[in-house]
Amino acid sequence: MAAPDDSPVVLDRREGPYGEVVLRRHGTLLQIIANGCFLMDTSDGRSERLLIDAAYDALDGRPAPAVLIGGLGVGFSLAHASDDPRWGRITVVEREPAVVDWHRAGPLSELTRGALADPRTGIVRDDLVRYVNETSDTFDALCLDIDNGPGWTVTEDNESLYSPAGLAACARVLRPGGVLAVWSAKPSPEFEGTLRNAGFRRVRTEEVPVARGVPDAVHLGVRPG
Repeated sequence: MAAPDDSPVVLDRREGPYGEVVLRRHGTLLQIIANGCFLMDTSDGRSERLLIDAAYDALDGRPAPAVLIGGLGVGFSLAHASDDPRWGRITVVEREPAVVDWHRAGPLSELTRGALADPRTGIVRDDLVRYVNETSDTFDALCLDIDNGPGWTVTEDNESLYSPAGLAACARVLRPGGVLAVWSAKPSPEFEGTLRNAGFRRVRTEEVPVARGVPDAVHLGVRPG
C-alpha cells in the first residue's frame, strides 16, 4: 500500500510588495514562506512567547506598558501579549497585506481572532524599517520577529535594522528604560556586541532548545534612561 501523501498544500500564494508570500498547510501545521524562504509555522511558539515575556520582565513592573511587535507572522507573539492583561497598548507592524488578510479572514484567524478583537490591539500595515524611522509614537517595548535573525534576513532591506543606524532608530521609538527584544533562529554573540556598541544596557540572550539543531534565541537590550 502506498504511503499517504504528506506534501505541503498551498492555501494561498500572492505577489506582495516585497516578493512572493505563500501560506501552506503541512499536515496540521500552517506555514508561511517568503520568497522561497521558510519563515515560521504553527508547530511550537515557545520562543515567540518568550519574546513577549522576556521583554515584559525586563521592564521591571512598569504599569500597562505599550508594546510594538514587529511582524505578525503566525500570530504567536500577538496572541500571547493579548492574553496578558498587564500589557497596555499592543501595536503590530506588518508589511505584507496577505499576512494580515490570513489573520482577519483566513486560516490563521483561529490563532488570533481574540487578539484582533482586543481593544488594546492595533495593526499597522507598513514596513518596520520605515516605521521606526518615521513614526512619532513611542513604546516601552519593541519586540522584533521579522527575520530568521540578525544575520539571516528575509530581504536585503531588513539588514539595515540590525546595523548601528537601525538600532538607533529602534532606540528612538523606545521610552527611557524601554526594552528591545529580537528573535533569532540561533544565538548571535556578534549581535550582542552590536547592541552594546549601540548604547543598549543589560544586554543578554535567552535560549529555547529545539528538537534538532541550535536553539532559538531572544536577544535583549535596555535603552538607558
